[in-house]
Amino acid sequence: MASKHWLVCVVLLLPGIARAETANFDKDKTGAAPEGWQAGVTGKGEPKWTVEADDSAPSKPNVLKQSGEGTYPYCVKKDTALEDGFVEVKFKSVAGKEDQAGGLLWRWKDGDNYYVARANALEDNVTIYHTLNGRRSSFKNAEVKVGKNEWHTLRVDFKGKAFTVSFDGKKVLEAEDDKIKGAGAVGVWTKADSVTLFDEFSYGKE
Repeated sequence: MASKHWLVCVVLLLPGIARAETANFDKDKTGAAPEGWQAGVTGKGEPKWTVEADDSAPSKPNVLKQSGEGTYPYCVKKDTALEDGFVEVKFKSVAGKEDQAGGLLWRWKDGDNYYVARANALEDNVTIYHTLNGRRSSFKNAEVKVGKNEWHTLRVDFKGKAFTVSFDGKKVLEAEDDKIKGAGAVGVWTKADSVTLFDEFSYGKE
């Protein structure tokens, strides 16, 4: 019996096993940003991040909604610090004349320095970027059908300079970049006048 207990302990301590955490916003107060998250914008504008009730939510009753406008609105989970791991979210593009984007952030250092992968329902593509000193630069892109007013799943797995982006469970991008190193926060992102809903935000270290 002792040997079995020892084996369990060894398995639990093995490196490389990701432990996932999930935020579904269902216990947060509606009409305000979720507790423990930091909302802001890269560039200019007035983003509006609020928890709202939504009957279509994958995890009912609440979602996180961005309904303001800004260059690149973001909302990051403040107690996270990942260098290698994954981040995943379900999102739905609701409206936007200039853009209809939903994205994920990782290795977020501050509002001007982070990685982002986003799906765009107006352009039907998925793109990966680094943002350095407030300037966003893409380094990989794939044409992907992103249906409007539909829930989709976006995920990024990241280790060192290697990144894999998946959309609705299918790998759509593999890329490498070494501009941002070390641990950083994870979160969600939109662009311009995108009205986007987010739910079931999950993340884990490798």
